[in-house]
Amino acid sequence: MSEFEQLVDAHYEALYRFGMSLSKNADTAGDLVQQTFCIWAQKGHQLNDRSKAKTWLFTTLHREFLALARKSKRFSDEELTEAVAGRVSPEEDDTERVMDGQRALELLGELDENFRAPLSLFYLQQHSYKEIAEILDVPIGTVMSRISRAKEMLRRRMTAEPASAPKNILQLEPEALKRNNG
Repeated sequence: MSEFEQLVDAHYEALYRFGMSLSKNADTAGDLVQQTFCIWAQKGHQLNDRSKAKTWLFTTLHREFLALARKSKRFSDEELTEAVAGRVSPEEDDTERVMDGQRALELLGELDENFRAPLSLFYLQQHSYKEIAEILDVPIGTVMSRISRAKEMLRRRMTAEPASAPKNILQLEPEALKRNNG
């Protein structure tokens, strides 16, 4: 197996998950990972310390995402239709939400990229603060404060939108509980 194949085997899934946490779109995440490995094929030989390949790949993916985000702000692929307008301002019934890992990931996806990226790298990809600082090209103190602020934002959102209990439990009256439980 070639060095490139070993690199892909070792890091593809983690890069894809990171791409998903940034883009919130499976196709875009796949494209970001593919672009990252294409750039590695072109420029990876320039990396002197092969132990830093993982950090290099995550940094490259993050930079590709930022470039894509800048481009998408300038150019929209979709025509504004009623369906698209409905997605812009969804009307959801908060009483039906369930607080679980999926909900936390949804809320994570709603965070600004400056907070989402370090939190995803730390908790979902298990990178150290130092590695995250290198990947995002920011000081380590900035990484620590962004993770702290992101955790607080998630905590506030999750408590502001608590998991809903089944409606039949919410609608029980105290007298009904006493009758059923003696």
